[in-house]
Amino acid sequence: MKNLPTTRRKLDHIQISLNHDVASAFSTGLEKYHFQHQALPEIDLDDIDPSFTLLGKKISFPLLISSMTGGTPEAYKINRNLAIAAGRMEVGFAVGSQRAAIENPAMVKTYRFRDFAPDIPVFANLGAIQLNYSYGLDECQRAVEMIKADGLILHLNPLQEALQPEGETRFKGLVIKIESVCRKLTVPVIIKEVGFGISTQTAKMLSEAGVWAVDVAGSGGTSWSQVESYRANSLQDAQVAEAFRDWGISTADSIELVKQAAPKLKVFASGGLRSGVDMAKCIALGAEMCGIALPFLRVAKDSEEAVEKLIKTYLKQFRITMFAVGVSNLQALAKTKLIKE
Repeated sequence: MKNLPTTRRKLDHIQISLNHDVASAFSTGLEKYHFQHQALPEIDLDDIDPSFTLLGKKISFPLLISSMTGGTPEAYKINRNLAIAAGRMEVGFAVGSQRAAIENPAMVKTYRFRDFAPDIPVFANLGAIQLNYSYGLDECQRAVEMIKADGLILHLNPLQEALQPEGETRFKGLVIKIESVCRKLTVPVIIKEVGFGISTQTAKMLSEAGVWAVDVAGSGGTSWSQVESYRANSLQDAQVAEAFRDWGISTADSIELVKQAAPKLKVFASGGLRSGVDMAKCIALGAEMCGIALPFLRVAKDSEEAVEKLIKTYLKQFRITMFAVGVSNLQALAKTKLIKE
């Protein structure tokens, strides 16, 4: 498995995520926070408007269908269904890593979905670590142009790389490479963890490097150490991976750490969000967008209608939360004080 092609590895990730328990043993931390219910909200439910503009494009509420997959023929159907539903419902959409298409141009077609969603914010995606393995501005720009993206996500996954049989772990000096891309790329750069959270120290470095936004991707959702335990070459490697199932910074804690360390940095929240109520809590904690991945992967394999139905569920939950809190727009929701246990 040491030299397993990127395409095969991506297929492994899809199948494991769909067929095994890959949930973190850690909680998101959001259960510790509660809104004050308003029995007299003094607004009408019909008056609630959670829409806003991101990168010049209007979205219906702050949902980002987060980075999942790409680079395999199987992924095309999934991304197509996600993109069509995201376009119809006016929410953001981020593709999985485009490394497979950079390595093999035949895979570019598995990412070609922009025509299905021409008017929403779309984010390209590459592993930040590739900047220490020969990638540079050219590959980043190619990823953006490949899908006509509005921004580029560079994901950080040191723990996952350390656990992968084919992992790439030379992370020294990476922040300088990230800074160079931020200065020269034609679209904003978002740095995203893959499920273990962003610390105070990391947030400060990224802010100083000129990153536009950080997706905290905290613990509480999919555990990529658990995913890699299913891909291990030996019982020993599986046991090593299993030890990290409860590793990381919770989503709620990571949002607060980033906001404290870098107040001007835009924050995207992801990592175990499973309802519109979770999303609303993240906005009140300081996030601007909320990313959800695994629940969408599970329905996207079926149809675009199933994806659209799930988006509508989250939207209804989000709007009712705003109603029960007594706020009619996102600006007011962002100022709402949560009660912490």
